[in-house]
Amino acid sequence: MNKLKSIIRKFTPGIIAACFIFLGGCEYEVPLTAKPTRKVDERLLGDWISKDGKEKMKVRRLDDFIYIVAYNGDLCRAFHSDFAKTSFVSVQDIDSSDRKYAFLTWKLSDDGKRLGLRVVNTKVIPNEIKDSESIQKLLEKNLQNPELLGDETQFTKEK
Repeated sequence: MNKLKSIIRKFTPGIIAACFIFLGGCEYEVPLTAKPTRKVDERLLGDWISKDGKEKMKVRRLDDFIYIVAYNGDLCRAFHSDFAKTSFVSVQDIDSSDRKYAFLTWKLSDDGKRLGLRVVNTKVIPNEIKDSESIQKLLEKNLQNPELLGDETQFTKEK
């Protein structure tokens, strides 16, 4: 549980007051979608480094639909959970016994060298919601809400 909080905190430096991560409620019981909504995007595979050089992320393929992500040594399983014309991913902490989820949006530059990640805010989508359908309804209702997502963290592809 604490590892996922640590991982997600690293994705969103600078939004301590606004972001749910720092308020202790960054974990959901279920993924955004029950199954991956598309196959692994080859452009996401590789080694990434944050703009400030402090965070490192390795993204690897587990199978046709699942990524394994090593984020500063912590392991996660991730898959595409595209919903309402938005590119989300469900990220599961596989180092903890409770294996909770976080939801992020991602945007890749046209040249595939820059990746932007934003975390869904639990003040808008409460983590007390225990089923994917209810989470999806609330997400759809709040897609235009500027508070839905935390600040974007930028990564550059190393290889």
